[in-house]
Amino acid sequence: MAKKEETVSLVDTFAEFKELKNIDRPTMVSVLEESFRSVLAKMFGTDANYDVIVNPDKGDFEIWRNREVVADEDLTNPNMQIPLTEAQKIDSSYEVGEEVTDEVNFASFGRRAILNLRQTLASKILELEKDTLYNKYIDKVGTIISAEVYQIWKKEMLLMDDEGNELLLPKSEQIPSDFYHKGETVRAVVERVDNKNNNPKIILSRTSPTFLQRLFELEVPEINDGLITIKKIARIPGERAKIAVESYDDRIDPVGACVGVKGSRIHGIVRELRNENIDVINYTNNTQLFIQRALSPARISSIKLNEEERKAEVFLKPEEVSLAIGKGGLNIKLASMLTEYTIDVFREVDNSVSPEDEDIYLDEFRDEIEGWIIDAIKSIGIDTARGVLNAPREMLIEQADLEEETVDEVIRVLKKEFEED
Repeated sequence: MAKKEETVSLVDTFAEFKELKNIDRPTMVSVLEESFRSVLAKMFGTDANYDVIVNPDKGDFEIWRNREVVADEDLTNPNMQIPLTEAQKIDSSYEVGEEVTDEVNFASFGRRAILNLRQTLASKILELEKDTLYNKYIDKVGTIISAEVYQIWKKEMLLMDDEGNELLLPKSEQIPSDFYHKGETVRAVVERVDNKNNNPKIILSRTSPTFLQRLFELEVPEINDGLITIKKIARIPGERAKIAVESYDDRIDPVGACVGVKGSRIHGIVRELRNENIDVINYTNNTQLFIQRALSPARISSIKLNEEERKAEVFLKPEEVSLAIGKGGLNIKLASMLTEYTIDVFREVDNSVSPEDEDIYLDEFRDEIEGWIIDAIKSIGIDTARGVLNAPREMLIEQADLEEETVDEVIRVLKKEFEED
């Protein structure tokens, strides 16, 4: 009875493995057979004379041993041979030289054999699980996935996917303002799969430019359909990003399509990236024009290129220099990253502006006013703060297609600037 219970226990163990590891039937059958054969080979030196039959539908298995009938005095290997007198107890017609096949109760080999089998099976299952995990995620590199926060450490977060696989989001791959609690869902891109010593580690990223690209592909159908292509991305995570796009259809404005009506498309991306400011510009093969666009919102007077050293000397009016450099130098740094040119800014001397004519370009307010709102106002021909304040409120609402609350907030910010001055 004890041996039978042990056999049943083995079958239950196999069923548990299949349930927990989500391994398909053919693979499980193969793993079970290999495990049995491995134990038999250790016990008897060979498994060549054994037939292992796994019955997944019935949830059991059979082991059959093939032995050659030999004269009693010639018996040298009980595993490969069976004495004639013992063979004839099975069937009196057996003769020397014939082969006897009889079923073996694996539990009869003892507890040690069963323990060995369980250890072998567990090892093979673990190895198979690692291979399955590696193969699954190596094909997902560069794609966005969602996972649940399981544990938070100082240098990384442990996440779990829908199948209970462990994923890592290092601190270096998190946006500086990211803050999560256990149980929350995180969206990130699969950055890479490390597989040192056959121990796969899935590394996720929210700071990768690829993450930004995939978010645009999800939000902008024209990109997903191939009508608009993302040519280049430069990003300082959590702060600002520049993305260059190109349309293959003259009827489609790539920048407008990416931003969406009233910023509808870019809003979701900005929220996902913790309010990261995103500049979308038109890509061009013309290097000078591309650098000019990359330095937006600054207006450039002239550019001198050194293509061999990939350097650009950019000349601007004094009031444009701060725009070109940007807060904390972010704008010029991103423009250099996007164009792959080292950009040096030079100030032009201009004494023609009198104090009463002083104005401020709207782009200087991008830290206080969302970029898409500024772009909407500029699209109707107004690009300075005084221009907005002098324009009828109704015109801003209707022609720039903005909400009343949005226009009122813009006016408040701009008035505050001049009052402070």
